[in-house]
Amino acid sequence: MVLFWNDLFVRAVFITFAIPSMIYMMPQKIGLFFGSFNPIHIGHMVIASWFVEFTDIDKVWFVVSPQNPFKEKKSLLADHHRLALVRIAVEDDARFQVSDIEFKMPKPSFTIDTLTYLEEKYPDKKFILLTGSDQLPTFDKWKNPDRLLELYQMYVYARPGYMGSKYDHHSNVKIFNSPLLEISSTFIRQSIKEKKDIRYLLPSRVWEYMKEMHFYEV
Repeated sequence: MVLFWNDLFVRAVFITFAIPSMIYMMPQKIGLFFGSFNPIHIGHMVIASWFVEFTDIDKVWFVVSPQNPFKEKKSLLADHHRLALVRIAVEDDARFQVSDIEFKMPKPSFTIDTLTYLEEKYPDKKFILLTGSDQLPTFDKWKNPDRLLELYQMYVYARPGYMGSKYDHHSNVKIFNSPLLEISSTFIRQSIKEKKDIRYLLPSRVWEYMKEMHFYEV
């Protein structure tokens, strides 16, 4: 009988202290959504929301890029304006966070360098790269692509017409058929120049701020 009660006591202590500690020690999974967000639109928001709600990702961080190595910087709205638009878009949603880390790093910025820095700064978090399937066919042009996939997982949302790539079956690549809205930032900018009313393609506060600041009108 004494052994029985001792065994119950040990189990109770384990349930009370050990299991919560184990749960607490599990790293939070952060999906990193990189982009110029020039500007951010509802397509971005739908993708981010889907990954939080329908995968094991806990939060999505929008990493605003000051300069994409494959794009000309002259096409970008000023860094601080794009950052402000993303902050406005996500400010009321606890699932999302905005990072300006690449503004403080050498330019042009490269994903592997940003991931390495974030991992060192936040050792309690597990970072997962979120990207579209259109990036996979040219992924070997990224900086240190093999090293990146060796160290980090990549969650890929499949775009219409995707024909596959050599990375599809990599152990750290997962491809998802998430819902997509075929809206591009290029379309948003062009529509604004043409004086179209596209308020429903943008988060409402983003639309209001852009109208107030006359972004992309010229």
